[in-house]
Amino acid sequence: MWLAALAPLAYLAGCVLTDNLGANPIDFVTDTLGDWTLRMLLASLAVTPLRLLTGQAWLVTLRRLLGLFAFAYAVMHFSVWVVLDFFFDWPLMAADIVKRPYITVGMTALVLLTPLALTSTAGMVKRLGARAWRRLHRLVYVAAILGVLHYLWLAKVGVKTPWVYAAILALLLGIRIVAAVRRRASAPRAGASVEAARARWVKRRLEDTRPR
Repeated sequence: MWLAALAPLAYLAGCVLTDNLGANPIDFVTDTLGDWTLRMLLASLAVTPLRLLTGQAWLVTLRRLLGLFAFAYAVMHFSVWVVLDFFFDWPLMAADIVKRPYITVGMTALVLLTPLALTSTAGMVKRLGARAWRRLHRLVYVAAILGVLHYLWLAKVGVKTPWVYAAILALLLGIRIVAAVRRRASAPRAGASVEAARARWVKRRLEDTRPR
């Protein structure tokens, strides 16, 4: 998994060494890192749907690593914009974030991913509590939607890749929604079954204690 996740960086390094970055090297690097941010993020979101569909519980072990790589690629994508596009011109960057909606949603997605990366350890799960931790990490869905919007609004007319990402995200979220609805629908029946079993147990205990 590490080799696969680091392969895009090896590819970029190879392009730099062979002077194969195209007519606009900055755009090439920025676009490549942005693409792999979304791919890693979608891969992390695909873990639970794949587990639900295949029953392979071991897939869950990949989710944290994929999420952290998505954050790492997002930070590198942002860093190229800061260093090579604007040369640390913070006022100009702030004006660009406000002026261009695709940059606004992209920055918002990165901000949302930051606390998720910082709280990804088992120690933070214990510190926050499992319920609060799960609530916080639901922000990943918002970040993914904003990331896809960032690409959709940025891409030129006729480019199909962002629409492919949007379709994949819609499918993954749809699977999760269906699974959640099924869980909620089955919860009352499960609760009723527990109550019925408890009532039968109480009845048997009362019958056992009656004088014969």
